[in-house]
Amino acid sequence: MSQHFTEQAFLPLKIAILTVSDSRGEDQDTSGTRLKDCAETAGHQIVAKAIVRDDVYQLRAIFSHWIADPEVNVVLSTGGTGVTGRDSTPEAVLPLLDKVIEGFGELFRQVSFEDIGTSTVQSRAFGGLANGTFVFCLPGSTGACRTAWERILLPQLDIRTRPCNFAQLIPRLRER
Repeated sequence: MSQHFTEQAFLPLKIAILTVSDSRGEDQDTSGTRLKDCAETAGHQIVAKAIVRDDVYQLRAIFSHWIADPEVNVVLSTGGTGVTGRDSTPEAVLPLLDKVIEGFGELFRQVSFEDIGTSTVQSRAFGGLANGTFVFCLPGSTGACRTAWERILLPQLDIRTRPCNFAQLIPRLRER
């Protein structure tokens, strides 16, 4: 099934980007930079970008700050979603979510299989909603970020994508 685009005007979203890494600085942050470049090229606004150690409490602090900020529509993170001892993004973020978007992780692993085969089972990528903010946590590799952006996030963060998209839900997310 193909996606269609309407003639509706593009709606730029406000995106915060977090790189989770114990070893990368700004100069080595190819994944975070890739997400930033892709989002800006698509017309979105980057409102924050940071690098944080793979530490549950540091992760929760920055995610909580961005989730609480009404100016942030989407948080994208890269790193810490593997299965090694230091990979703690799911443990840090999942308790903060109001709703998990199961289909995001499932679809990410499905499309990743085309590129990396069965190695995709090592990814614990996931998406969810917290306080009306979309949260998508991706693996740390630049290729994985490219796959997630091009195959899932680009169309889903574009209000013109039909039959439906995440962007069109933003005005209704904080309703209770």
